[in-house]
Amino acid sequence: MRTPLVAISYPDRAGGRQFHVLTLTPFYPTEDDETNGCFVFEPLICVAELGVRSTVFALQPFYRGRVQSPKSELAARWFRYFAFPGGFGLPTAGAFAFARIVGQIRDLHRTHPVDLIHAHGALPCGHAAMLLSEELRVPFVVSVHGLDAYSDVQVSGRAGDWCRRISRRVFSSSRRVVCISEHVREQVLSGLGRGARTSVVYNGVDPERFAPGEELPSKALTLVSVGNLIPIKGHESLIRAVAAISDEFPTLKLEIIGQGREGPRLQALAQQLGIADRVFLFGRQSRQQVAEAMRRCTIFALPSRFEGLGCVYLEAMATAKPVIGCRGQGIAEIIQHGSNGFLVGADNERELSLALTVLLKDENWRQNLGRAARETILEGLTLEHQAERLARIYRESAA
Repeated sequence: MRTPLVAISYPDRAGGRQFHVLTLTPFYPTEDDETNGCFVFEPLICVAELGVRSTVFALQPFYRGRVQSPKSELAARWFRYFAFPGGFGLPTAGAFAFARIVGQIRDLHRTHPVDLIHAHGALPCGHAAMLLSEELRVPFVVSVHGLDAYSDVQVSGRAGDWCRRISRRVFSSSRRVVCISEHVREQVLSGLGRGARTSVVYNGVDPERFAPGEELPSKALTLVSVGNLIPIKGHESLIRAVAAISDEFPTLKLEIIGQGREGPRLQALAQQLGIADRVFLFGRQSRQQVAEAMRRCTIFALPSRFEGLGCVYLEAMATAKPVIGCRGQGIAEIIQHGSNGFLVGADNERELSLALTVLLKDENWRQNLGRAARETILEGLTLEHQAERLARIYRESAA
């Protein structure tokens, strides 16, 4: 039996039928995790203000636990579909997802015609969107949120080759490939050629939620990092850098927000380096808790070596804090080294230690960098800026 659809409506400012976008995404907030997919959910609220109506279908494989969206005007409908576990099942997941939702979407399209499908990720949602586009004669666009654009980094062997072939078909069939940075666009174009239809839409920030706050007294120095506890995020380098300067800054502490399999190893490393009393692993926290941690910190740092852009950098910049990222990553398109933040080499603990030392010693420079960072966000990286760019792409792609 099909679950009844809940129509979402917004004021029609044009006096006619609203432009209707069907969003397919594996990332979306749930009752248990409001941070999951916030980069998909939050811009849609602003897109609605521009007269674009959104219906969200959130997809996940059946072997994951059931989830439910929190009550919201943009609550998603969650659908579980059959899929083979692991990377082996990724090439076929889009076809199974399509089979699971096509009946629901036919019903939706009959009663509330869909003008455009927006898929997040080539696999599985982009593949499902491509099949739906052929079925309904409705165009689609696909967003790429990371550097593994073809899913052949996370999936190896023949399955990885299959992922790459299907992803290329998805990108070639879409009206637009929306990339979160030029760095991500380069990854997409490497497999398609320069004639592909791509656009860059940077992620946006809510400058009110991530507003500046009072920094702790200068003697209480706090370094904050937010990211999943996986090797590519560079938390090991961060802990080693803090250990290297711990004698010079005896009040410095490191707070890491995020969860993942690296947690026990990072705790053991801090113990081994003699700074276990300075390193705090807080696990997953709410959006409000993250914003408060950024407001009260001295410096934000995430030395990630494989990052398409990274919303957390932008959020910390919005709170007017000096931010340290890595050269060669998406954030290097936003941070101008020494003007509105700092850039260091990936896995370069010595350079990271030096950057921390320089900033921790100079409060005036930290404040100047922070002010410039927030101004960068306000000038072009708010949720409203992101929504305007998305709405324009939607209408151009459906024309």
